[in-house]
Amino acid sequence: MTYTTAFLLGLIQALGEFLPISSSAHLALWPFFSGQIYQGLTFDVLLHLATLIAVVSYFYKDLIVLVKQGLTAPKSEDGRLFWFIGLATIPAALAGYFLEDVAENTFRNPLLIASTLSIFALVLWYADHYNKTHQKDQNPTWLIMLLIGCAQALAIIPGVSRSGITISAALFLGLTRIASARISFLLSIPVIAGAAVLKLKDLTLNDITGPVILGFMTALIVGWLTIKFLMRFLTNHNFNVFVIYRIALALLIFALCIFRG
Repeated sequence: MTYTTAFLLGLIQALGEFLPISSSAHLALWPFFSGQIYQGLTFDVLLHLATLIAVVSYFYKDLIVLVKQGLTAPKSEDGRLFWFIGLATIPAALAGYFLEDVAENTFRNPLLIASTLSIFALVLWYADHYNKTHQKDQNPTWLIMLLIGCAQALAIIPGVSRSGITISAALFLGLTRIASARISFLLSIPVIAGAAVLKLKDLTLNDITGPVILGFMTALIVGWLTIKFLMRFLTNHNFNVFVIYRIALALLIFALCIFRG
């Protein structure tokens, strides 16, 4: 793997993980567009580990409060949210455990990815517009968090987008855009951490090369900047730009599949 490839894949992972455009879809489509061999799940896991560090470092103050309150004052607002995040993680963990093999093979079909990109782009668009008239000033309950967690389980399919589907679910359930994004980012922490731990056992020192380190650092830095950007962007903007991008990418995939026969 070249330094250029590692940099581009790190960039793709960072942008796709936190923007509602699906990092898994973009990484799976890399061979389809570039003609290069898929870099493998070990490299994917290292990129996910980088984005995990990015989101933890961005929300570290929130996390300290959540963990402290969760352990010492579980009935407080932050204490309940700590345990609700744990509850909401269960569906995604089950999906990952039972569907891992399918996700690594069948779900990487370009036509399937194009379909999920476009379908869930429309879901995000509708959720955002539905939220305008159904927004509620409330803290997420255990049921709301569980429903968002169930939606997150769908993200095992490339093209759905973990951030996209969790934000969509939160919007449907009445949370604001900012609150939806924050919940999405916090929910990503145990999911990404769990996936990384399961795969890191297969990592050896021979896997740690210069390009791998570059890809890791790119995903970490750009990931942090992407979170900061989205949290500010959503204060005055909707999700239309991401919806348009997803549909345009899906149409490009469909066109290339037809052209290539």
